[in-house]
Amino acid sequence: MIVTRSWLNEWIDLKGISTDEIAKTFNSIGLEVDRIHEYRVPSKIVFGKVLECEKHPDADKLNICKVDIGSATRQIVCGASNVRAGLNVVVATIGAVMPNGMAIKPVQLRGVDSEGMICSAAEIGLPDLGKGILELDSSMGVRTLGQEVNKNPLFNDDLIEIELTANRGDCLSIRGVARDLSAAFDRPIKEYSITDNNEKRGIGRILSLSHDKDLDVNLRYKALDLKELELPLIVKLRLAQIEETRESDIEMMMLYVTHSTGVILRAYRQDFFMSDGAKMAKVALSEDEKGFACIKSESGDVASIVGIIQKDESKVKETKGIVLLEASYIPPDIISKKMSENKIDSGPMFYKTSRGSEPALEGGLSYCVDLLEAYSNSSTFSGTIELCNSFKEKIVSITKAEIDAIIGAKINKIVITKILKNLGFDTSKSSTDNFAITVPQFRHDIVNKQDIVEEIVRMVGIDNIPSKPFTIVEDNRLEDNYFEYKKRSVFRHRAAQSGFFESVHFVFDEKKILNSYGFETTKEELELLNPIVQTLDTLRPTLLTGLLKAASNNVKNGYSSVRLFEIGSVFSPTREESLRISFLFSGDRESQSLSNAGKPAKIDFGYFVQKIADVVGDVELREYKTTHSLAHDYQSAEILVNGEVLGELFRVHPNVENAYDLDVTYMCELDFSKIPYALKVAQKTSKYQASFRDLSIIMPQNISYEKVKSVIDATKIDELVRFYPVDKYSDDSLGENMSLSLRFVLQSNDKTLEEEDITSAMDAILVSLKKELDIGLR
Repeated sequence: MIVTRSWLNEWIDLKGISTDEIAKTFNSIGLEVDRIHEYRVPSKIVFGKVLECEKHPDADKLNICKVDIGSATRQIVCGASNVRAGLNVVVATIGAVMPNGMAIKPVQLRGVDSEGMICSAAEIGLPDLGKGILELDSSMGVRTLGQEVNKNPLFNDDLIEIELTANRGDCLSIRGVARDLSAAFDRPIKEYSITDNNEKRGIGRILSLSHDKDLDVNLRYKALDLKELELPLIVKLRLAQIEETRESDIEMMMLYVTHSTGVILRAYRQDFFMSDGAKMAKVALSEDEKGFACIKSESGDVASIVGIIQKDESKVKETKGIVLLEASYIPPDIISKKMSENKIDSGPMFYKTSRGSEPALEGGLSYCVDLLEAYSNSSTFSGTIELCNSFKEKIVSITKAEIDAIIGAKINKIVITKILKNLGFDTSKSSTDNFAITVPQFRHDIVNKQDIVEEIVRMVGIDNIPSKPFTIVEDNRLEDNYFEYKKRSVFRHRAAQSGFFESVHFVFDEKKILNSYGFETTKEELELLNPIVQTLDTLRPTLLTGLLKAASNNVKNGYSSVRLFEIGSVFSPTREESLRISFLFSGDRESQSLSNAGKPAKIDFGYFVQKIADVVGDVELREYKTTHSLAHDYQSAEILVNGEVLGELFRVHPNVENAYDLDVTYMCELDFSKIPYALKVAQKTSKYQASFRDLSIIMPQNISYEKVKSVIDATKIDELVRFYPVDKYSDDSLGENMSLSLRFVLQSNDKTLEEEDITSAMDAILVSLKKELDIGLR
């Protein structure tokens, strides 16, 4: 919806209110301002009058004009086809700088001096009104010769474009927008001036209206003997500003009045409704086969479908003759429903009628007639012919206490009454503590108490309502989905704190790549029917390939150390969804610095395991052979927490590293649902000193550490807190054996361990190792 300041000022007095303040008010009352455009005519451009106009002796298309600019008469050579003596014009005088940067100077055109320029609308920064210079008329207000044009508010205007929501059809007119400003600024809106002339000829002599049934349509007709209509400049200018036009001058006038008042207006040729030799036009309102209300002639020819479209045959294209003016209203819910059921061609006015036009037909029609009579020699037939359906009043009852409760603040009753009155609501039936609010017909969107309160709040201003703490008491409604979200959030933060960067990918992947690495993809009968692209043609069974692609891109961008993680869904061949977390660490284990002499070490198996433990907690590793070919043949393991397998950890196979241009790379993928996440319970710790003992045992190289660990665990020594390997050694003298050094931490909850206690525990461990694995001290 486009409005201008001067146009709004015709309906509400905006004196003392700046355009910026108007725009801020629009935003605060829910009419969002999309843009503001200022029309500013440069200085030294004045009003003038062409006194004489003669053809240039040496140029067919040039005229030599004597122009009165108040302080002097200037000779100006003009090439406009519409320049003539007696014309009121806009003149750029010597020294003026035009909006396009051109400076006006004395010049000679084909040997004739020219002291200025007679301007078109576009040349002074206004919308283009077509060929020729501006022809000023009385519609542009009072002015004097020589007065600067930028002193006239109709030329120096501000355009405001408003973004309206679908329910605010009442603001699809200048008067409708002014009505909201009336409530916001507490200034009265100017009412229609209902007039009728003293024409002896009555409309009943030339027009009759008939209808066969009630069609929820309101119609009102006036008749006009149109003569010498000249479209005023203000109408041309404003329609150009709102970027609207029509084929004929009378239709342009109908468009202007509709945009100004919101009342839907049409103009018909009288003879369209007259049969041969008839002296009276007979207009018939009837329903067509699709249920639409149609205006027809006596012969059955359709002139228009009410609120939707007017047929070209019935339009007025001449500037003289008897014209029938029609104002119509049809409830927007009715016309929108019928249009959705039976789609037919619609005209430009359908948008307004389907959103909600103004039902004040008498005021809109009188405004139109006054305008036509002011700018033509037309005469209007006295009286009107109308067809009105009674409007069922919609009354919303709400108490003052309910209003305060919904808003959360106490609003003065006088303020509420004034706001509703300025918005067009009737509160005359209200009592002391109860509002009985009659909703105006143009506010079809108001249906309940909450709508009434919303109107009050937007006019009071949300910023003007004091804030206060919101108090609410309710049961704990935290459910599983919250704890799932919380768990994801916690582990995302842990991963980030450990130096990993989060990566996010589509849940789709390339089937060919996945199959080549041995991953089982979605069954054929459950496969995607219409993939986004061929490289995303199946649901991913793993997060690993996505991380490899992301790491490759990072390396290509110059990163020597890449640390990524992702939490996301994967899918089994039968489309069963599960959640996993995956990690990737590639290249340098740290940044270049003085401490590493600019040569940081590469990531290794032990360092990567520690990084994973930093995120998920204490982990155990178990020898494992992966089912896919991404993993290195000799550097892979299962990850266990509390004896439960969570997933796998491995170095990426050198062939895969080369394929993705990666340095040494390690990856890990875990079942996210199995990662422990529960309330941590404090464990009792000993207050006595811990003791440390190292054992170096000789064992065959083919015996895994897992077997050694399981034997030691089986001894169930109470004082043994933990143990871990600290060194591994082999040489030619040991042959197929190796030396494995283990560190044991022993501590009692009851006393400080003595040497005898420690020795006894160590002996028990050595006995078990000898018995189960036939290995002993080095």
